[in-house]
Amino acid sequence: MSTLTLRRPDDWHLHLRDGAALASVVKFTAERFGRAIVMPNLKPPITTTAAATAYHERVLAALPKTSTFTPLMTLYLTDGTAPDEIDHALAAGCVHGVKLYPAGATTHSDAGVTDIRKTYAVLERMEERGMPLLVHGESVRPEVDVFDRETVFVDETLGPLIERFTRLKVVFEHITTAHAAEFVAAARDGVAATITPQHLLHNRGAIFSGGIRPHYYCLPILKRERDRVALAAAATGGNPRFFLGTDSAPHERSTKETACGCAGMFTAHAAIELYAEVFEESGHLDRLEAFASHFGADFYGLPRHEERIVLERESWVVPERYPFGDGTVVPYRAGESVAWRLKSAERA
Repeated sequence: MSTLTLRRPDDWHLHLRDGAALASVVKFTAERFGRAIVMPNLKPPITTTAAATAYHERVLAALPKTSTFTPLMTLYLTDGTAPDEIDHALAAGCVHGVKLYPAGATTHSDAGVTDIRKTYAVLERMEERGMPLLVHGESVRPEVDVFDRETVFVDETLGPLIERFTRLKVVFEHITTAHAAEFVAAARDGVAATITPQHLLHNRGAIFSGGIRPHYYCLPILKRERDRVALAAAATGGNPRFFLGTDSAPHERSTKETACGCAGMFTAHAAIELYAEVFEESGHLDRLEAFASHFGADFYGLPRHEERIVLERESWVVPERYPFGDGTVVPYRAGESVAWRLKSAERA
């Protein structure tokens, strides 16, 4: 197959940053995707509807003039989030989820939840109003091995949570283990998961190949090969509980290449093309459209796009860096090739 036509996809997990950095990277997502769930872990975090609405306007202002891309905003859940904030968010119309970060789990998560029990009142309101909870699923207990943090979170926190709130819609974001894939596949209705391209393409060996590779460091961290294989089977298997979420997370080069580097991989410049590689390798290119364009929209209760995009099987070399605010960002596959290229968009 030399070309592939897909209903325009959506990215259900994305970091856009803010200010000049936002203006540098949002165009890559807008070229490929119709919508994206935008993460709220800015500094300061987006904890209120007013802040989310203002951020929404900044994203729209940073888009290319002819873009039809729609940012879908989220609130940052804290120990003190009030249930009424959910009502305000729904009334605003641009907020489509609430993000749970265990405090200290990842970039800019210090203001996150310290004890899930402190959020029960707001989770009850979310359950009543149909607002999805978007979960960064890692235990932050210091004695838990970094490669086991997701599994421990599933067993100790997420499993009991979805049993307590039986109607709460939950997206287990950027799952990284076979255990998580099995959990989501067997969970009650209303539980789904996103999967990133990096967790489909690599195991943890990539971080240490030839030395420490900071641009392969993300959280949740890359896992074992058996986990990568299980994730690829989940993504390409046609189960509507699993859908596309890049977790593209740009950082300025100097903050990655340092003694204590930031976690995150920038993949927005080639996101749908990377997923095409995964699905081609599995022999299931025919299932990419459902994973990328149908399942997430259906879960969030949003219409599928009428517009199509066209990918061509044409190798291209990723630039060594892209502008990023006042600095640069090193993209995934910098200086290396990607097998598919975005060619065009067309109306149905």
